[in-house]
Amino acid sequence: MRASKVPPKELRRVVIAASVGNIIEWYDFYIFGSLAAILAVKFFEKGHAVAAFLSTVAIFSVGFLIRPLGAFVFGWLGDKVGRKYTFIVTLTGMGLATALIGFVPSYQSIGLAAAFILFLLRLIQGLCLGGEYGGAITYVAEHIEDEHRGYYTGWLQTSPTLGIVVSLGTIIGIRTYLGEAAFNDWGWRLPFIISLLLVAIAIWIRLSLGETPIFQDIKARGRTTTNPWREAFLSNNFKYVVIASVVVLGQGCVWYSGQFWALFFLQKVKNVDVLASSYIIAVALLIATPTLIFWGWLSDKIGRKPIILGGMLLASITYYPLYTTLGNYADPKVGINYTMAILIVVILVNYVGMTYGPIGAFLAEFFPSRIRYTSVSVPYHIGNGWGGGLVPIITTAAYAKAVDVGASNPLMWALVYPIALPAIMFLIAIFVMPETRKHSIWEEGAIEASRSRA
Repeated sequence: MRASKVPPKELRRVVIAASVGNIIEWYDFYIFGSLAAILAVKFFEKGHAVAAFLSTVAIFSVGFLIRPLGAFVFGWLGDKVGRKYTFIVTLTGMGLATALIGFVPSYQSIGLAAAFILFLLRLIQGLCLGGEYGGAITYVAEHIEDEHRGYYTGWLQTSPTLGIVVSLGTIIGIRTYLGEAAFNDWGWRLPFIISLLLVAIAIWIRLSLGETPIFQDIKARGRTTTNPWREAFLSNNFKYVVIASVVVLGQGCVWYSGQFWALFFLQKVKNVDVLASSYIIAVALLIATPTLIFWGWLSDKIGRKPIILGGMLLASITYYPLYTTLGNYADPKVGINYTMAILIVVILVNYVGMTYGPIGAFLAEFFPSRIRYTSVSVPYHIGNGWGGGLVPIITTAAYAKAVDVGASNPLMWALVYPIALPAIMFLIAIFVMPETRKHSIWEEGAIEASRSRA
């Protein structure tokens, strides 16, 4: 089918509805990590602070590791039943799991059972998030003309970053209102419980949406896939799933190294308190979020590949000096220079914008409509769930081990993984990643034809 001109008002509604739900889902997922330092005290034995924090980060990481399974399951549902209702199901499951974390009794009340319940709820979060992104990016992409896909999906790409901002803003607001003692005692539960209200709003917004024009068309012509898993993974398409996974592994590592580990670095390496560290990261993210839209827009002009790979390369080259400088400016012992600390994080998040801003358009243009939900979801969550999601536990554990053995430069050891993985994926992707900017998703067979010419 040819692209039909979606009225600007309707297109804005589609992007906003998908983004709001995505922001809330990411809020749910990241509120756990944002409060990791407190959860370590509440759900593990207090006598071993480092071990408790690492255990909490490990449970946080489990949510990432399970994401490809969620992509596998919900991707199948999205290609069989439709994009709209699948990502409503994932949003509902995420919201309920997040809210329930706010009601789990502490270690002091029920012992190790608290950690096991936390683990189970984190699994549910990861499974649901595994189905969310593929649905959101597919839904938005299948409304947009080929010439502007990078720009409009770039708006959607801001939602994970804004999800962190909302989580940090909620923490700052509640902690400021209640005071440190009350927040550490019971107020930390409120950001989780608030999820119920946020998710209800997002579901209400998404229920007003229709199915995508492309899915409606293939369904009307009886062209929906009979077995998304077989077509995606037991056919020639599997090669492209592997290529996409390589690209997203590098992108995912940059995303979590430039945003989320910056928060861990401030809190656990530099011992900046929760309020000050949240302020630094939240302000930097707000300033730098437009870079995702900018790089998505620029990818419509010059291509997805040079921007995504450029972000990986710059991150690998500059992470060590940037984090060293951030440590110097964000040292509570000598006084925190908030302006410079925020500026450093803005630079880190700009790399996120380069790699993540165009990635949604790239993935949507890389796979045919019949199996797009499945084919986009699985490599995305392999790359971001495994390549990126392992950043917090690997970097934190490496730093703790380096300190324990008396290494002269623990930061260097902590950054080995965030530097090496994007560098390796960059070198591979130079040769295997295609440019998809001119791939049309509206003409049946166009993507397959582009593949045959490559």
